Amino acid sequence: MEDQHMEEKAEAGKVEDSEADLPVKDQKFYTDAKEYWDSVNPTIDGMLGGYAKISPTDINGSRAFMRPLLKIGGGKTGTQRALDCGAGIGRITKRLLLPMFETVDMVELSQKFCDAAREFIGKDSSRVDRIKCCGLQDFTPEPGRYDVIWCQWVLSHLRDDDLVAFLRRCQMGLAKNGVIIVKENIGQGDSLCFDEQDSSFVRTRDHMEKVLLKSGMEIIRQEKQKGFPKDIFSVYMYALWG
Repeated sequence: MEDQHMEEKAEAGKVEDSEADLPVKDQKFYTDAKEYWDSVNPTIDGMLGGYAKISPTDINGSRAFMRPLLKIGGGKTGTQRALDCGAGIGRITKRLLLPMFETVDMVELSQKFCDAAREFIGKDSSRVDRIKCCGLQDFTPEPGRYDVIWCQWVLSHLRDDDLVAFLRRCQMGLAKNGVIIVKENIGQGDSLCFDEQDSSFVRTRDHMEKVLLKSGMEIIRQEKQKGFPKDIFSVYMYALWG
């Protein structure tokens, strides 16, 4: 599960201050998302909602953002093991994480994508240790296991309370000097944007940062992704430490 419906949509439902009025009560919010992703083809174009062409720009931006945090780039964070959250078929694992880390684990909601991942990743798939088929709202990482936990275009599928709880569990999953990196679509204005088709919503920058900080972690680095088409949402990267 990666990005979806990257275009900004005027028809998407909006809520002014919170999620309270969104039609995402109980498990339906999560089951609707699973049904959507189970209908998507296990390809790069499927993962990126028809925007496969942005993948190189995306990977380059992510690498430039993360590298200064790592020991290999002058930072403090190790490169033994990373976790790819909402990993889809492994686009980020293959093109960003495996070139920089010794081993990578993946967690992904769709069994179809999990089954396709090792073939897509190819010769380096032997360095993918674990592939867990699970929604992030139900996932708990092993304590102290990861130098970097990478979350991209997936946190829009978590309600605020579940996102805070997930980040707190991930904090326990970090090794010494480990970081969580979040890369997500960010909406304009002051309201959330809900997409009924894939059961997700885009947070505003202010809303996103408030939720991230509510986890008790500190935002130590943030940056807007450059070079994306103007007809898609803005994308921001955050590095969390705590």
